[in-house]
Amino acid sequence: QVELIESGGELVQAGGSLRLSCSTTGFTLSYYVMGWFRQAPGKEREFVAATSWSGRDTRYVDSVKGRFTVSRDNPNHAIYLQMNSLKPEDTAVYYCNALFNWTDDRAAWDYWGQGTQVTVAS
Repeated sequence: QVELIESGGELVQAGGSLRLSCSTTGFTLSYYVMGWFRQAPGKEREFVAATSWSGRDTRYVDSVKGRFTVSRDNPNHAIYLQMNSLKPEDTAVYYCNALFNWTDDRAAWDYWGQGTQVTVAS
């Protein structure tokens, strides 16, 4: 049974940093491209970042390029999102999920974890 547990979100001042974690169980992490998504109040959930199966390759939505870094630790069943230079518009609930493939931004699974709330104060 797939389980995704996100953590690390909190209230932070603009310009600050956070590191989010996604702990995974129920599947072999190295088999999947993994991504981070976020959902701001009143908005659709959006793709933020992806890490390839080994973690060698990463890609990002334009709004976070140069500020966010996605990484993964396959033996320890986890992925991470280092967020620097945070802006109020980064405020959202952040989720992890698998992607269909490297070039597809859509989440592969209907299942979502509880997410972790990031709030950036101006």
